[in-house]
Amino acid sequence: MNSENTQSDSKESINAHTDESYYPRAGLPRRLAALLYDGFLVFAMWMFIGYAMLGIFGTDSNQVVEGVVQTDSVVSTLTFLLMVASSSGFYLWFWTRGGQTLGMISWRLKAVSFDDRPMSVRQGIIRFFSAWPAFWLAGIGYFWLYLDKNNDALHDKMSETKVILMPKGHKPFEKKTT
Repeated sequence: MNSENTQSDSKESINAHTDESYYPRAGLPRRLAALLYDGFLVFAMWMFIGYAMLGIFGTDSNQVVEGVVQTDSVVSTLTFLLMVASSSGFYLWFWTRGGQTLGMISWRLKAVSFDDRPMSVRQGIIRFFSAWPAFWLAGIGYFWLYLDKNNDALHDKMSETKVILMPKGHKPFEKKTT
């Protein structure tokens, strides 16, 4: 058997199982790795927001008083809201348009609804806002996937979505032909 036949067979097996219900659920290490990759991108957006806010409001809205930085409460609240809006927009944009963020593409993960359709905006919002406490409360929502029979985290259950592991030959930007 030569390598051309092996490559052809693997491509056919990938194309034969385009139904995403065949793909296994993603484990915790891959999810966290994708989250780390996406964290770098979100942090870069937040840095840009911080520089923009500094450019708009100047340095006068911050001051050091007795060694403690005091920030204008309006500027601080606006910055926080922009950070939440930008990070939720980042995830919603990618989840609802293909199911994969850039970090998820790197780790071959895809988020879809339980019925294997693309995630709706409503599901994305529920997923985003329930994933934060799932992570920050000692990771309890993520560790739940070790207790769940389908390997779903708590925010997967709450949003009726799942994270699946795509096959090695998966090309996220390739149009499906039917």
